[in-house]
Amino acid sequence: MRGQRKTRPRVPTGATVRVLRRSWAKRSWRLAAIAGGLALAGCGERETPAQLAPRDAPDQEVRGFTLTESVGSVQRWRLTARSAATYRNRGVIVAQAVAIEFYDASGKAYSHLTADQGEIRPSTNDMSARGHVTIVTTTGTRVETPSLRFLNREQKIVSDDRVTIRRGGDLLSGVGFESDPSLDHFQFRRQVRAQVSSPSGRIRVRERGR
Repeated sequence: MRGQRKTRPRVPTGATVRVLRRSWAKRSWRLAAIAGGLALAGCGERETPAQLAPRDAPDQEVRGFTLTESVGSVQRWRLTARSAATYRNRGVIVAQAVAIEFYDASGKAYSHLTADQGEIRPSTNDMSARGHVTIVTTTGTRVETPSLRFLNREQKIVSDDRVTIRRGGDLLSGVGFESDPSLDHFQFRRQVRAQVSSPSGRIRVRERGR
């Protein structure tokens, strides 16, 4: 009928997105397709025409968001969020109340990240976290910082803010941080402060620059 408009399929509340990585190139277009496929949650809602939508408004929103990445049959990490919004013009998904579980090569969890907000780039799966960012490992190491970034391909966590690390009775902080997700190997760039109280002096750090 004239004037009848086709509606796009909608992702229901509690949507889960799973990414099985076979190659970097394949993963990029798959994640892009996932981002494009997220739709406004709820029944009876109509999409706002592009020319009428606010310039900074999201294209799609979903509640109960989950994103995972696997290498073969082994899960690499799993992200959950209270809600997520897709911004096509920026090429990002912005998630609220974020939690990320990192897994080792055997599929065993080794660190857990939480943050008020996260931003995901589906083309690379790089992520940034902001607001009360905390990482806790299964070995008892705790990291706190206002913001950090996870570089997915390099498997690195980096931050330009001050980062505080607690492990046992040891306390270490510095500005400019780089580490692997397990926090076994890390370094600061400047303004390093250390308070080592454990007999073994377990924390080891290298400062670069001034």
